[in-house]
This record gives sequence, structure tokens and C-alpha cells, in this order.
Amino acid sequence: MLRYAFSMQHFRHRLAHTEALPQMVVLGIICGLICGVVLGLFRLLLEMPLAHLLPGNNSENFEGLPTWLRFTLPILGSLLLIAILARLTPADRKVGVIHLLERMAYHQSKLPFKNAVLQFFAASIALLFGHSTGKEGPAIHLGAACGSQLGQRLKLPNNTLRILAGCGCAAGIAATFNTPLAGVVFAMEVILLEYTVIGFMPVMVAAATGALVVQFMFGRELVLTVPVMNIQTLQEIPYVIFLGGIIGLLAVIFIKLMTTTLKWSERTKISFSSKLLLAGLLTGIGAVFYPQIMGIGYDTVTSVLQGEIGIILLFGILIAKCLITPIVLGLGVPAGLIGPTFFIGAIAGGILGTLGAGAVDQEVAQPGFYAMLGMGSMMGAVANAPMAALVAILELTGNPNIIFPAMISIVISNLIARYVFKQPSIFVSSMQIQGMDYRFQPLSQLLSRSAVSSLMTTRFLSSDSEISWKSAQKVLQHDSDWILINDDQSRMLLSPGDLHTTLRENLQRHELVNLLEIPAYRLDTSDIEENATLQEAMDKMTKDEVDALCILDTQSNVCGILTRNQIEEYYRHS
Repeated sequence: MLRYAFSMQHFRHRLAHTEALPQMVVLGIICGLICGVVLGLFRLLLEMPLAHLLPGNNSENFEGLPTWLRFTLPILGSLLLIAILARLTPADRKVGVIHLLERMAYHQSKLPFKNAVLQFFAASIALLFGHSTGKEGPAIHLGAACGSQLGQRLKLPNNTLRILAGCGCAAGIAATFNTPLAGVVFAMEVILLEYTVIGFMPVMVAAATGALVVQFMFGRELVLTVPVMNIQTLQEIPYVIFLGGIIGLLAVIFIKLMTTTLKWSERTKISFSSKLLLAGLLTGIGAVFYPQIMGIGYDTVTSVLQGEIGIILLFGILIAKCLITPIVLGLGVPAGLIGPTFFIGAIAGGILGTLGAGAVDQEVAQPGFYAMLGMGSMMGAVANAPMAALVAILELTGNPNIIFPAMISIVISNLIARYVFKQPSIFVSSMQIQGMDYRFQPLSQLLSRSAVSSLMTTRFLSSDSEISWKSAQKVLQHDSDWILINDDQSRMLLSPGDLHTTLRENLQRHELVNLLEIPAYRLDTSDIEENATLQEAMDKMTKDEVDALCILDTQSNVCGILTRNQIEEYYRHS
């Protein structure tokens, strides 16, 4: 008994239940460790080559490159991506947050290893060669894939895979931004779409562990270097509201440009190679005039926050980034969009801060303060993640003075995008274009938290369809909920009470008993694996038009029975 308590079989069985919090916390720590190492390697792959190759040993100094090289680099990156992607099937080319949401919604959170490997190297190539994208989307995919692969390799129930993918997502953001709390909120707000203790606790420890690993590898410095700033007077609040409205409009433009490009990309007969070449060409042309759009661009964001860039240049960078980034992402460059939304928001906020300061004859907050507000407002409106955006800029800047005005601007930008222009998040919009959706109803969320093995009954007895009177009596001597009738083509369930009634009233001892013909309550069944969730079980029953399932173990033997009534009783009492 003690040996079983520490076995992997017992561990899996406990995870099938919703209250398996200690087990999930242990898995969250392991997931965070793995994600921290993977994302640390991802960061090294980006920073080490660029630090040696770019002028001044600055891994973000694309501005120091000669003009011809700024034009050529993105095109060369596209050619290299084409050479890699041409060897893969369209399914194997899917990467990023959209791929993650698709696998969670339609594939029980099972993220393929091959796609994660592609994401690791393809995103590195795109960023190393200066494409106008970000590393946060790839980090989310890589982190979620680490969590999902951990669950798949340990053959854990499917209800666990969803939480582990959320753990990996949080750890990926925490490891990339050094913002563990923002990682937790983003995972719950955008990926898992719920706040529960069983989900929140492992996600929290995964984010903290992932951030700790990266801090051990690279130190604890903040991604952005920002002086302490705050709002000077409450009279600035109307301007903060105005900023939120303008950023909301920018978010709508960003989403519209990207989704329009995605629609064109889905319908056109142009090959993916031509699309990637076009993306490289557009980036190269933009980089000739505004090299600040190349790569991640955190150095430019820092300069904006510190008020070091003139307003004319800011306008040019803003237009170039707003036009090029959503288009190249829509064309299929395998990188992220969260970082670019920070970039665009910071530029727009810096412009509005400068214009506002020049329009009034009194002391107001520095333009860098409005740039911080723009960062959070843009990210929150594009991703439909207002809470994650607020926490992210708080952790990124280390400035608590940002909270009150940021809450106002983020709410306004989200209202503009969601309710004025009826624009869903960029992730939902992109999925809808591909004929998918990502919505979890409360009932689906509840049933997805538990596996079938947590509810199934093992009180059943298998029997042939035709048995002797004596064998029938022996069957009734067992305390069983169901008799599982094994026919040549299918399995059916029979109530023991009906067999007892038949034996008592209608049969002689010398007669054979045909369990498929006696008057009784019988249920048709279908098969499902023991790691499936209750939601999968309900879907299986509906699809196969049955009211009961035979639960199969890893050797394809029936290890339990689950009926529709059991599931309905479960959610009535939950």
C-alpha cells in the first residue's frame, strides 16, 4: 500500500481530481525549471551573436549598421526561413500564441515537440536578422510547449495538460520580461480564461521558478531602464483619458492591418516563400529610413522613456512600425507581437506627452511617463489583457506611481477597441479568420478540470452475452453497479437489478440466459482513454450517441465505467 502511494500510477490518479493541488504545485516547479533553462538558451541564442556582430557590442544596435546592410539583413533572414520551412508540412509550420490556443481548444493542450523546436530556431532567425517583431510570442509558445511535453511524457491526464500549458506560458513571460506576476496574470487572463486556486497556485510557482532561473543566468536587471516619474497634477487626468482613446484607435488599426493581411494570406495563391520574401523586403525598406524598427527595439523604448528622441523622429518610427509589423506578422514571420505593441505604445505615448507638455503653460508629467502609459494601453487593447498589461508595466518599470493613471488609460483604450469598434483581441481575431474559436463556457471549464478516472466506477463485472443460469447467479453475487456485456462488435451495460428480476420471475435453472435479449435497461457504450477529461467524455457521448463510456487503460483494457448521469450529477453538485 505504501509503495503504491509513491508510485507514478497513484500520482496520475490523484491528478485526475480537481483537488490535486500539492501534485500540481510540484509539477509547476518542474515546469518552471525547464522553461527557465529553455528560455535562457533562447535569450543566449539571440544576444550572443548580436552582441559580437552589431556595432559597439550592443545586441540591439541595428541603427549602427550601414544602410545597405539594414536593407539586406531582413531579406536574408526570410531566405533562411524559407529554406527551413520548405522542408515542413503546413501543420508543422504552425507556431506562436495562435498555435498554442488552437492546440488548447481543439487538441486537449497537446503541443507537438516538432513545432516547438521550429519556433525556437525560426524566431531566433527572424530576430537575429532584424525582422520587426518580438520574442514574447515565441517565449509563450516555448514555455507552454515545455509544460505540455512534460505532461505528455509523464502520461498525465489531459486535465493536467491544460494547467501545465498555462504554467509554461507564465514561466515563459516571466523568464523573458523578468515579470513573474505579469506572466501569471497573462496566463490566467488570456490562456486559461479563469481564476481558480487549482490553476493559480501552480502557475504562480512556475512563473516564479522560471524567473529565478533566468535571474541566476543573467542577473536581476530590469528589461527597461526608466527614471522615477509621476503625474504632477490631477488636471492631467483628462489628457490621460485622451491618450487612452488615441492608443485604443492605434490598437484597432494594428489589429485591422494584421487581420486584413491574414485574410489575404489565407485566400491568395501566392506561396509562403513569396510571402516571407515580401515581409523581408518591407522590413528592409522601412529599416533604410528608420532602423529603430529592426529587432526587439527595447533600446529605443528606453530612449523614449528617458525623453532622448525628438518628436519628428518619433512620428516617423511610429508610422513605420505601425505599418510594417502587423503586415509582416500577417505574412507569416514566426515571431511575436506583444513586444511590438509595447514599442508602438511607448512611441505614441511619448509623442502625446511631448505635444501635451508644449500645449500648456504649467508643469506636467514628463513625456516618458506618458510613454509608459502608452505601453500598457496598447498591449492591453491589442491582446484584450488589461490586467496583465497593468501588472507588466508596473514590473517592467518598477514605478508604483504608474498604477492609477495606467488603470484609467488602459480601461479607455480597451473600451475604444472592444465596445466602440467591436474588435476582439488579435488572438481571437486571428483564430476566427482560420475558422476557429477560443471560448470556454463555464460548464466546459468545469468539466475540463477533471479526468474521467476521477469519476468512473470500477464496480462492474464483465460477462459474455450468453451465460448459464448458474453463471448468472454468480454474477449477481458480486456487488457491482453494472454488468459489462462483451459482444463481438460492441460492449453494452446491463443493470444487475434487471438480471435479478429476470432470473427470479422468468427462467428455469436449465435455461441459458441471453443478456442482450432479456427485458432490461441496457446502455450502448463507446471507448475513451483514461487520461481524457470529463468534457472530452461528454463530447464523445454526444458524437457517438451513447450514454455510457468504457474507460480504457494504457493496455486498452476496460478499467472503469462512466455514464452521462454521473457527469450530470457531478456538475449539479459542483
